Amino acid sequence: MKKIIALISFPFLLFSFGAKANDIFSVEIEALTLVMEQYKENTESSVELDIEDIKPSYMALKQDECNATVEVTEKTGLEVVNTESFDVNVCLKEIYKVIN
Repeated sequence: MKKIIALISFPFLLFSFGAKANDIFSVEIEALTLVMEQYKENTESSVELDIEDIKPSYMALKQDECNATVEVTEKTGLEVVNTESFDVNVCLKEIYKVIN
């Protein structure tokens, strides 16, 4: 009987945790979405053909309720080709490139 109750209540526990995680990471998710859209537009405009397939990876860190930092790292296999950082204001939907 305990197993049946556990099986019935398990999906409800997962759903509530999933909704809460989405609220916690909403700034990071929005910042990543904005940077990915801009990054995709910039890479599609270049016409050069590369022999090696360059794949970007993204990481976001929340600063406050409106701001986050997004780091884009381009890799070919294990080799890091390029790293760019962006400060993103989610409330104003503005992206600022950080120059190192």
